[in-house]
Amino acid sequence: MSVKVDLDQLAATLADHPLGYLITVGDDHRAHTVAVDPVLRGGVLDIGRVGNSTRRNAAGHPDVTLLYPPADPGGYSLIVDGRAEVDGDVVHVTPERAVLHRPAVPGVPTASGCGDDCVPL
Repeated sequence: MSVKVDLDQLAATLADHPLGYLITVGDDHRAHTVAVDPVLRGGVLDIGRVGNSTRRNAAGHPDVTLLYPPADPGGYSLIVDGRAEVDGDVVHVTPERAVLHRPAVPGVPTASGCGDDCVPL
């Protein structure tokens, strides 16, 4: 089930996360991770040119994840789940779910009560 992502909020959040990683899965069910610098255009993340393994994985298993680590220690990681589309050697990802996530600090209430500190976008 998809949850609508607030694309305005996602665009603003991406500005605070300069480095991302695209995670795809191959036929062998192993994760393949590459550094990327996507641009959000018209509600779709333009990943740009990718290598053979990433392209093959995204075409065969289009459910992908983008992970952006926090810019500062203790900050939120941005996790975006989406659906990939391969066009030649370029990949585009339509966001389906996005969340800011960090481990909870013991004794401090969290935004979502999920056990960690999660903020859906």
